[in-house]
Amino acid sequence: MDKILSARVDEAIIRRIGRIAQELQTTKKAVIEAAILSYAEKAGIQQRLDIFEETLGAWERLESPGETVKQVRRTFQESMIRHQR
Repeated sequence: MDKILSARVDEAIIRRIGRIAQELQTTKKAVIEAAILSYAEKAGIQQRLDIFEETLGAWERLESPGETVKQVRRTFQESMIRHQR
């Protein structure tokens, strides 16, 4: 899904992007995307997706899954008893 990016850019750069896009018969968006990918490659920055890091350690638990389920059920039962009073 494409997102909108807003940035203040020097007018000369904007004109240059337009000229490059026109010369290559492509869109300004394609020029900017290619430039960013090229820049990242030259800088040695690699795209990395570490789903475990993104979940902030939710997969690392001290207790077993069974113990977690027991704890959740116990909390639920206590809640139900409190509300029945």
